[in-house]
Amino acid sequence: MGSPLPLGFVGLSGGTFVLAGLQLGWVPTAQTHAVALVLLAFVFPAQALASVLGFLCRDAVAATGMGVLAGTWLATGAIMASGPPGATNEAAGLLLLLAGLALLIPVTASGSDKLVASVVLATSSLRFFLTGAYHLSGGTAWKEAAGVTGLVLTAVALYAALAFEVEDVRHRTVLPTLRRGSGAKAFDGTSGHQFADVVKEAGVRREL
Repeated sequence: MGSPLPLGFVGLSGGTFVLAGLQLGWVPTAQTHAVALVLLAFVFPAQALASVLGFLCRDAVAATGMGVLAGTWLATGAIMASGPPGATNEAAGLLLLLAGLALLIPVTASGSDKLVASVVLATSSLRFFLTGAYHLSGGTAWKEAAGVTGLVLTAVALYAALAFEVEDVRHRTVLPTLRRGSGAKAFDGTSGHQFADVVKEAGVRREL
């Protein structure tokens, strides 16, 4: 089975880039519903699939992160599609703040094992915090900060997608993914390291 991380990160880059375009004025406010469709038709399916495959690959950190992202983009797209173009929404703001906090769960759990992936999720968390603050306050500064952060996230996510895709295809690290600890052992360790804790994993042990 191939790694689902590149698919999830490509989906993330598409969503955050298009939304950043809207927030920075590159996309007219009248096209808000078109941006919503991008989130619903492109971003959500890619990240939802990446989340499911992450669980099947026994990577709870990647699966949880992708799942939180998928659900947040789905809800954001639905709210944008159902409301007037350019409107703020307090419910969306609260959800985005919660999603930003939720993304810190897999970041904290992973630590520095896959540092590049953690940076992507941490930047996503910041992006959600800023967008949530904009929805709750309506301040232009929050909107512009969210847009700029969205552009940074686009670059980080695309790099991560490329690095993990090349790594998965060539079975070795080519572009730095900054794996450490158990993350490094996934490629550099022996088969004994790979299967040492399998009996303790969900789906193998008796109870969750």
